[in-house]
Parts: sequence; C-alpha cells; structure tokens
Amino acid sequence: LQRIGLQLRATLENITRLRAEGQDFRWYLKVRSGAGGTEPSSATPAHVFLVCVFQLKCGNCGEVSEKWQYLRLMDSAPLKGGRGSATMVQKCKLCSRENSIDILSQTIKPYNAEDSEKFKTIVEFECRGLEPVDFQPQAGFAAEGAESGTPFNDINLLEKDWNDYDEKTKESVGIYEVTHKFVKC
Repeated sequence: LQRIGLQLRATLENITRLRAEGQDFRWYLKVRSGAGGTEPSSATPAHVFLVCVFQLKCGNCGEVSEKWQYLRLMDSAPLKGGRGSATMVQKCKLCSRENSIDILSQTIKPYNAEDSEKFKTIVEFECRGLEPVDFQPQAGFAAEGAESGTPFNDINLLEKDWNDYDEKTKESVGIYEVTHKFVKC
C-alpha cells in the first residue's frame, strides 16, 4: 500500500481555483497490469466529466497496458476475498496479480493563482500493486476569474494550454504550460 500524489504545474493568467469537481469526473488511466479498459459511453457527452489520463504499471511485474482507463469517485469494485472495495480493481494480464487503486476524495485540491508556476499536489491515490507513471489532463476542468469570480467550465487541457475572455474584467484569462509529476506521500 502506498499513497501517490499527482502534482500539477501551470502558468495561470487572471484565473484561479483550477479544479476537478463532482463524483462523476473521470481520471483517465493507462494501466500496464490491467485486463483492458472501460471506454466512455458514446451516449455520455464528453463535457459532463473531468477527463484525466494516466498510465499505470503493475508493482509486481512492471507490466504497463497500452490502454488508457479512467477512475471516477462514484465507482467502486469489490476486492477479491471480500476485503472491501476500491475505485478500480484489476488483474494483471502478465502476472495475474489483483491490483487496486483508490481516489482519496479528501485530498482533491484546487490549483490557485498563488500556485502558478509551482508544483502542487491536486489529488492523492491509494495504490495497492499499481503505480501511476503518466497522466494527461483532458476536458472538464473548471476555474474562476481571479478578480471577478466569473466561472469557467468545461476547460479542456489536452493541448496543455487554454484561454478565454472574462467579460466582467475585460481581460484575457488563460492556463498555460501544464505539466505534472507524481510524488510519494
């Protein structure tokens, strides 16, 4: 069992409280040890969910799946032997070990204006046999104007940059040079 934090760094322009909200946002994962991924339903509009892409590896054999998968706070799968549940439970294709990962909801934090250009942990995961090795933010982030509080929803960070215009302050707003790293907590 280990806790892994996802740290984000970005340059914020006239924006604050960049965050993931709701039980249904998706943290997309790429899992080496997995038995395939769950793809988003075509009936579900992509803008409804926060989409974050990860790549995971099996802590036992080091296998990394080529498929991206996602985690949502609202999901729960039983652990083998009735030992509880986790956000995602998966059997490694290579070594057959059952691995799991949980989103620790109480650790989800916004990335604020004062965090600009610094790494900050925005979420932690409890990992049993899995280790995240890559992450890709996608659609569904939310933020607000630093001075005006104007809400900006459905922010897509796939290109690592986003910009818009705040009508209240008559200023451009933006999120630029999004990068990440994982840290042990």
